[in-house]
Amino acid sequence: MRHLNRLMLTVATGVMLSVAAQAEPLHLNDKGYFETRGVNVLVFANGANSLFNDAKIAGVELIQQGVRTATNGDVRLMPTPGQWDEMGLVKDRQVDQATGVVTTTISYPKYDFTYQVRVEPKGEGVALSVILDKPLPEALIGRAGLNMEFLPAAYFHKSYLADGVAGTFPLYPSGPMKSLGEGVPMSRLLPQTEPLPLAHGKSFVLAPEDPARRVALTSDSDIALYDGRNQAQNGWYVVRSLLPAGKVGEVVSWTLTANSVAGWVRPPMIAHSQLGYAPQQAKKAVIELDPNDKPAAEARLLEVGADGSFTPVLTAEAKPWGHYLRYDYRTFDFSSVTRPGLYVIEYEGQRTSPFRIAPDIYATAWEPTLDVYLPVAMDHMKVNEAYRVWHGDSHRDDAMQAPPGDDHIDLYASKPGSTDTKYKPYEHIPGLNVGGWFDAGDFDIRTQTHYAVVRSLVQSWEKFGLTRDDTLIDHQRRYVDIHVPDGKPDLLQQIQHGTLQLVAQFDAVGHAINGIVEPDVAEYPHLGDAVTKTDGLIYDPSLARDEVKDGKSGMPDDRWAFTNTTSALNYGSIAALAAASRALKDFDDPLADKSLAIAKRIWAEEHSHAPNLYHHGNTTGGDLVEEELSAAVELLITTKEPQYAKRIEALWPEVNKTFSANAATLAQALPLMPKAFKAKVRPTVVALKAEADKLATANPFGVPITEGGWAGGGTVVEYGLTAAALNREFPDIVGTDAVYQALDYIYGTHPGSNVSFVSGVGTVSKEVAYGNNRADFSFIAGGVVPGVLVLKPDFPENKEDWPFFWGENEYVINVGAAYIELVNEANVRVKR
Repeated sequence: MRHLNRLMLTVATGVMLSVAAQAEPLHLNDKGYFETRGVNVLVFANGANSLFNDAKIAGVELIQQGVRTATNGDVRLMPTPGQWDEMGLVKDRQVDQATGVVTTTISYPKYDFTYQVRVEPKGEGVALSVILDKPLPEALIGRAGLNMEFLPAAYFHKSYLADGVAGTFPLYPSGPMKSLGEGVPMSRLLPQTEPLPLAHGKSFVLAPEDPARRVALTSDSDIALYDGRNQAQNGWYVVRSLLPAGKVGEVVSWTLTANSVAGWVRPPMIAHSQLGYAPQQAKKAVIELDPNDKPAAEARLLEVGADGSFTPVLTAEAKPWGHYLRYDYRTFDFSSVTRPGLYVIEYEGQRTSPFRIAPDIYATAWEPTLDVYLPVAMDHMKVNEAYRVWHGDSHRDDAMQAPPGDDHIDLYASKPGSTDTKYKPYEHIPGLNVGGWFDAGDFDIRTQTHYAVVRSLVQSWEKFGLTRDDTLIDHQRRYVDIHVPDGKPDLLQQIQHGTLQLVAQFDAVGHAINGIVEPDVAEYPHLGDAVTKTDGLIYDPSLARDEVKDGKSGMPDDRWAFTNTTSALNYGSIAALAAASRALKDFDDPLADKSLAIAKRIWAEEHSHAPNLYHHGNTTGGDLVEEELSAAVELLITTKEPQYAKRIEALWPEVNKTFSANAATLAQALPLMPKAFKAKVRPTVVALKAEADKLATANPFGVPITEGGWAGGGTVVEYGLTAAALNREFPDIVGTDAVYQALDYIYGTHPGSNVSFVSGVGTVSKEVAYGNNRADFSFIAGGVVPGVLVLKPDFPENKEDWPFFWGENEYVINVGAAYIELVNEANVRVKR
């Protein structure tokens, strides 16, 4: 056995030497990260996410051959930390260009523990070291370790060598586990278990057989390899070395060498609309190029024939655009081609997937969102589709009063001292188990999202008259059947469903509530059928935990209702109710009348006292002026009463300061406002158009691309809707280009890849997404994901093989509704 181990160590050493021989030395570039051909090492360029703490975008990160494969190189307190587990706080980051060293100072204040992570070139890789000024606190001995996490999807079907001993990465989590017992000092609120290592060693080679993913790690300390997916489906493979007790200075150091494929050049990415184009719209593909590429000067548009032929119809210059983020760009304009047909773009020997040019290109592109995504998101209903049940009649036990002073999960909180209701903490609030949609890839009901959805759906109803009927929705039976017409417009039924929840809140407590969310972290990340999250029975604290009696149970699994009142949330909710009252007239008259009565009553109440400015996170309403404006506009449209027009005029000085956020809402009211008011707004529209034109030239895609912890697909959709609203009222100032450009972006004309961000729409679309079925690496047709997340300083990313990045891949219900509206804005313009 000793001879075998020596032989395997020799093989491993040879592999590592091969890694070094093929690599070029890393150097610290002027953007503050280490770079060589095909390999980047980022050092705390991206901070921890304050919402969920661990978004897998922090610490030392590795980009190899254009793919971010590793993250969270930092000191962590668990072998496989989850998204609610503790992370250090970055206090200082120093980039020394002269020495090529990046030093970051991090602390865990709770433990009075401060350390430095130093990264510097070493050989063909980098040395990653942890430095302590004083010994590790006793509470962290055996807990604190240097971790680095490797993306499972990048290492599926691949092997590793640990001190020369071979292993393969498990495709499905199957590694050993241990129980931690009772009283273990952990922050984790999930089951008290922990993975055991898959392997140990002082030298690891990951994917020795794959030059594009080969990474070598060596250390004088023991390194252990774990599979974090045993703890949670979104876990990664983790390498870890424990920090030793009683030592100072450099206590742990790794040498990390990622293979750089000699002469590697990232293939060109031809960004285009996977859906296709209307004949009369501008058609521009954006070609994304590795700076080391020697680009071709021309691109071609080929028509696909019935016999499989590819006939060139246009050869034109691929015009240099310049540099954006980390890539060079060229544009290929084929607007001159208007003949309906099936086409591909060819550049440098690559051909895109086929797309259409057709006058009806947008006519049905919104239907999967209305037919599938919105029904699947419906709470308090059983949702069936042919042989499949998406989920049962969920959350029949809604909802329990959240206690005061609780800083909860997912930005829900309650202020100290009061719930603003008559209900005691943990008491059942009757009437809330109706209507509503799951907010996103999770299962909470977020009121601020809900009223945005209702207003957007009403806009689609009033502007476009979408009478499509492809879904059976029966509120009495609490039953939905997808692809089964019931003789009623689906859009009105969805408006009704959202309105039922908003009205229920006012009926239950007299005002809008922040939302309804899971009681604890253990229930919050639930994956699978929503009906299995709770037992569906109202909690009765007098019963034993597993006791059921008179339709109640002793299981405290009921969701919590966060009920503190806030003026912004009230205004946003009554805006939706006023709008819904118009759409529901002659469809559900009792609900329509009740909605309008609540809206008028709450408007009067809010104007009888100073505004309630309670605010927490993104669950208590948006900007007060913006929310009041929306209420005034919707009430004006519904009632035509002059008091609301007067209030809009009074709000104008404040609205003018943030006009871009309010322009679409204000445009709704302009036909009912005095002509002098519209004239007053006009100069601001001119200024906004100039600002939008400037934004459109900041990148080659012609739309605003955000940077931050959540990708900007929703922002792009709103950009298109704002342009549509202003085009309707000021056609001499604002054209229609932004409407089409926003959709082109969503359908694939964006950085990083050319996948459509609407699942099931376009030839190649988002098929691995962060829906509530994400553990299946699947999608929900019609869902819209956030899209391209720009990691600082310059890396655009949207993972196609890993659904668990919420900031890139999570469906959000209000973006789905806004997408329906935007597609139809384009469709009506095509018909003109």
